[in-house]
Amino acid sequence: MNDLKKQLHALCIAYVNDRMNAAQFAINEAQQATNDDTKSSAGDKYETGREMMQQETNRNLTQLNEANKLIVALNQISTAGQAGAAEAGSVVITNNGKFYLSISAGTLTLHNETYFAISPGSPIGLKMKGCRPGEEFSLNGKVYKVEDIL
Repeated sequence: MNDLKKQLHALCIAYVNDRMNAAQFAINEAQQATNDDTKSSAGDKYETGREMMQQETNRNLTQLNEANKLIVALNQISTAGQAGAAEAGSVVITNNGKFYLSISAGTLTLHNETYFAISPGSPIGLKMKGCRPGEEFSLNGKVYKVEDIL
């Protein structure tokens, strides 16, 4: 059970690292393009290109900052033990899917099983938080029955 949590946690960390690497690569590419851009007789075109590259760099810096926040959130999640109720770090098995309460990382596949990595602050995470096996909650007209919490 703890191995499952650790493996899902590792998949979330890999997801965030991929996002960080992609953002850093894009920042480096934009900075390289800015450095390679030489001033031509079309001064306005040069300035417009530089400004667009600066905006791209700023967007990617924002993504990098958001990814850093996700790493901080993941570092606060324990993969040890089993809670009686759904909380950050829990694997919640419902009649409508398996969820890992951690960060919003989308679909994770582990041992041919699909898990949805969701944030405890997401709409479904908020409904799920505090639920115990046997309890139900509904979201968007769909009823979820909590079958197990790991």
